[in-house]
Amino acid sequence: MSLYDDSIHHGLTIDRKLQQPDSIIFTMSADPVNIAPADETNPVPIPNLLQQERRFVLNQPNCSALHEQAAKELLQGIIQDDTQDVKTFVVLRLFFHRNGTVPRDYPAIRLVHDFGSISTDRPQPPSFRAFRKNKEQIESIQTKLNDAIENLGETEVSDLLRTKALYLSKIGAEKSQSVAAFEEALKKQAGLGSKIDLRLVDSGGDWDRRNRLKVYQAMNFMAVRNFKEATPLLLDTLSTFTATELLSYEDFVTLTAISAALTLERKDMKKKLIESPEVIQIIPERPHLHAMVCAIHNTEYDKFFVELAKVEQTYLLPSRWLSIHARYYVREMRIKAYSQLLESYRSVSIKSMAQAFGVTEDYIDSELARFIAAGRLNCAIDKVNGIVETKRADGKNAMYTSVLKMVMRCSTQFRN
Repeated sequence: MSLYDDSIHHGLTIDRKLQQPDSIIFTMSADPVNIAPADETNPVPIPNLLQQERRFVLNQPNCSALHEQAAKELLQGIIQDDTQDVKTFVVLRLFFHRNGTVPRDYPAIRLVHDFGSISTDRPQPPSFRAFRKNKEQIESIQTKLNDAIENLGETEVSDLLRTKALYLSKIGAEKSQSVAAFEEALKKQAGLGSKIDLRLVDSGGDWDRRNRLKVYQAMNFMAVRNFKEATPLLLDTLSTFTATELLSYEDFVTLTAISAALTLERKDMKKKLIESPEVIQIIPERPHLHAMVCAIHNTEYDKFFVELAKVEQTYLLPSRWLSIHARYYVREMRIKAYSQLLESYRSVSIKSMAQAFGVTEDYIDSELARFIAAGRLNCAIDKVNGIVETKRADGKNAMYTSVLKMVMRCSTQFRN
């Protein structure tokens, strides 16, 4: 009996295939979701960046607790978008092979069966129906486009070129093919409307696109670990966020809170972050993040350490934007907490610091020694008396020290 026989869906053959010990069974709806082509004022998520987030999670061994849900949503997205991205298939196939998982519903079973015949050498197996469907759809769009070129005006041609480019991007076609389609669509785009749009953006009249640009710039700053530049842009667009084609509103608020917690001064944290209506709105869904921000603001350092670890596991490591910066972020947040406590005292005992942070004295001693040696904390450890003495360097002394270190480094390089 063929796997593509519709009668098999309710038969004993499939039921026996599903009875695998300790396997995870995925059940989902396979109804296709039609994404209408975007207009210039309402961009839609094409390509679907959530699919890349799910694929990223499946590739992270330290996110194993999230693998089941990510695989389920990734497979659902493949069915909805008629995806033909080979990398996505390979990632999902490896997950099924590694975990012995079998999806229950019929379209998913067909997909998993076809995953086995997909490789980079032969990316379009004849049995894979999505490729045939996509090919037919592209040919249909091309037929309409040829007719529009011969019989219709520039606006209709521009719309069809845009539709073709969006469809190629939606199904995960080759990057070069999608980019070429978008470049062709831009060349044929109706001229007057585009020129007016550019003038509006330059003059500051198009506030929606200006806000979207701020979001894009902020996300780029976060991707390159420039949280200081990202935070003002994120806070400015917090109440007017519309860039849902990039990420969801809840995820945007989460990233804003993560960035602001690191860069905001304690005096600004309550007004701009803790009491922000947008942040308060996501507290039920992001409890650890809110608890971490409140803990460092309220100087509850033992609770802060616990919540920081949870934020790392829950929000940083699974994030395609922040995973690579997780260790850096956690380290900088610890330095911020240490600095905040030491600024309040001229000297403090190592024992009391260990109690405040809920860790051992040896841990505090090694942490402070490492950060002091790196020049990140202005203090000194008195091992004899078991205290930490704060050094408040003024601006001139700090500049002198910086210049002296630079001169010594240059002289060392010159001698070598």
